[in-house]
Amino acid sequence: MKILEKKNFLNTAVKAAQIAGEIMANNLFSFKKINSSTQRDIKLELDVKCQKKIEMILNKAHPEVAILGEEGNAGDIDTELRWVVDPIDGTVNYTYGIPHACVSIALQKRKAHHSAVRSDFETIIGVVFDPFTNELWTAVKGQAAKLNGKKISVNDGALKEAMIAIGFAKDKATMDYMMPYFTKLAPKIRKPRMMGSAALAMVYVACGRFHGYIESKIQIWDVAAGGLILECSGGEFWRIPRKKGKHRYAVIASNGKIRKPIERVCGQLDPDGLL
Repeated sequence: MKILEKKNFLNTAVKAAQIAGEIMANNLFSFKKINSSTQRDIKLELDVKCQKKIEMILNKAHPEVAILGEEGNAGDIDTELRWVVDPIDGTVNYTYGIPHACVSIALQKRKAHHSAVRSDFETIIGVVFDPFTNELWTAVKGQAAKLNGKKISVNDGALKEAMIAIGFAKDKATMDYMMPYFTKLAPKIRKPRMMGSAALAMVYVACGRFHGYIESKIQIWDVAAGGLILECSGGEFWRIPRKKGKHRYAVIASNGKIRKPIERVCGQLDPDGLL
């Protein structure tokens, strides 16, 4: 893909993220219609509204590209190019009026493969927008990641200095599995954090606010954009696909220095240790 093409894709993703973010900001303290909920998760009508707005912008600019989204897909998501969209990452925060949520949009390209089986994808464009702080993280594969147009880099601190975000997903099994990570790591690091937005945790690592983020079951739309932004800022986006559930991963996002120390303290993250 040529540089100009990448720039066009990036500009489209930024435009879509900012318009969806404006919808989020305008409705932060408004009544929010809940489409469905469980004890640990909420789906809003605004999730769907924001994704539809994003889809409209992406399709108008690049009608040939499919969309894999948290709120549904459009087109053949196993084709050469696809957008990966999370219209509101941090929906539970947002529902309660907590201004810690974002829009996450990635562009992925299918890796070349010589067999008849379609291979996995690599992210080539990443955009995360926080409408409540007006912070825009962007990355193009092979280039430096940026926050509001300025280059960013990870914090190279050691484990004992680390701020680490830990995710507990949505089900009891995952919470039970991740709790030892919390209890074992907490005495070894500066502070653990549970912020409620995977995409923001990823980019917080990318720009040095956090040193790491751990989650044993996360969806691709939560981390695709943030993962590229992290890699382009000098960090490590370690992930393993989970065997149960499509588009699910176990993730350790880090500054590139603390994953091994984390594994020495807690053991290796087993994506299929819980079923």
